[in-house]
Amino acid sequence: MSLLTALRETVAGFKSLLTGMRITAREAAKPSITVQYPHDTLKMADRFRGHVKLVLDPVTGKSRCTSCNLCVRACPSDCLTVEGIKREGEKKKSVSEYTLDFTTCSLCGSCVEACPSDAIEYSKDYNVVSLDRAEFARMDLLKKLEAEAKVWAEKNPELAAAAAAAAAAQAAAATAKAPAAATTASAPGAGAAPVATTPAPTPAVAPVPAAGVTETRTT
Repeated sequence: MSLLTALRETVAGFKSLLTGMRITAREAAKPSITVQYPHDTLKMADRFRGHVKLVLDPVTGKSRCTSCNLCVRACPSDCLTVEGIKREGEKKKSVSEYTLDFTTCSLCGSCVEACPSDAIEYSKDYNVVSLDRAEFARMDLLKKLEAEAKVWAEKNPELAAAAAAAAAAQAAAATAKAPAAATTASAPGAGAAPVATTPAPTPAVAPVPAAGVTETRTT
């Protein structure tokens, strides 16, 4: 090997070393992209389909579900159980039970599409794990929503107070309206005269002659 060739290879190796150090320095100056899982998690894409969840109304802090059971009828796997109650002052039902059997759910989305109130949606929970399969056989989605509602009330105290005042006003109005309706139904109308009732005539029954007695008629 000649001296000129050795000098050329040395210069080329030095240039390659500088190129590598430049790339390393550039990447080292960038912010870290490492996620310390499970303490930190990545934000899932909008099209990700986790198990369904109840949607929290950002105005009232309650569920939008009216317990119409359309999602139950649309589910091909029969994995939803929904119950509702009618509270005082409310025009529609409120959900009182919403459970999901995630062991049979196929994430088809029929329930989400059938809901007329947009009360359910796909969750972004992808790390749903457990050592007990029974925990997924009955997932209480209403309990999860109530936990979200507590956080919402802490972050929005004014909206929470307004929603509570509106609910109390509706209950009071319903309580006041019920006795008034009962009184109106029991009392006669103004100026109404009592209706006289005439007993129905009793039909005449011909006497039946006793046994062994011959009936005689005089003409």
